Amino acid sequence: MLGSSHEADDAVQEAWLRLSRADAEAVENLGGWLTTVVARVCLDMLRSRAHKQEVPPDATTEQMSVASPEDEALLADSVGLALLVVLNTLEPAERLAFVLHDMFAVFFDEIAPIVGRTPVAARQLASRARRRVQSEQAVPDGSAAIQREVVAAFLAAARQGDFAGLLQLLDPQVVLRADAVAVEMAAGRAGAGAPALHEEMRGIDAVARVFASGAKAARLTLVDGLAGAVWSVGGRPMAVFGFTVRDGRVADIEVIAEPETLAVLDLDPVKK
Repeated sequence: MLGSSHEADDAVQEAWLRLSRADAEAVENLGGWLTTVVARVCLDMLRSRAHKQEVPPDATTEQMSVASPEDEALLADSVGLALLVVLNTLEPAERLAFVLHDMFAVFFDEIAPIVGRTPVAARQLASRARRRVQSEQAVPDGSAAIQREVVAAFLAAARQGDFAGLLQLLDPQVVLRADAVAVEMAAGRAGAGAPALHEEMRGIDAVARVFASGAKAARLTLVDGLAGAVWSVGGRPMAVFGFTVRDGRVADIEVIAEPETLAVLDLDPVKK
């Protein structure tokens, strides 16, 4: 969470101090209580670091200087030094939501009060961080143009109803995730021939069918700096599609229609 073993020690020590001042016997879920407290302490530290515009400790340098070879191997297996570098580019709330959910399987209902957001917004924070992390780690430097090219080709195939073309552009393990509002919107349009949409769909066939007859009005745009798409009505965004491109194919798609989440996304139309 912090990228520094010294700061991590401070965070854990602060959590234990708070526990010593609390009535531990009255805590029903001690593990959950400690997770929440440590997470909030880390969030405060990250925000303070950002406010002071401090440069976080170089994780690689610190670990190399204080860790044994066994410790370094363990760290590389569980987190990875490269990931720590990428995490330093995230906003504090994004970083916390991503780490708690993706690394420790904490539910968004539990993360939401820690970051002061709704569960839907907390899910989007983690999703946005995940796309940035995957983009940094899986896509070579300077490949933003390639990512945009792949997404543009994918949208063109969708507009043309080119099922075979969509299959070629999808990673075999592609995953599509949609929020509840997007699922409800798709269900409302089912009578007009719109494809079925579920909160999570896996595999190229299922995902291609969603886009072969849907998303024809979606237009290429930058979503939080990454290639994506937006469907608007009267200039108002109704749904946003976030794409993760890996090895020249679309590996993950996020469909976002929750108004609260749409309001905080940074959408920048791509000029032709």
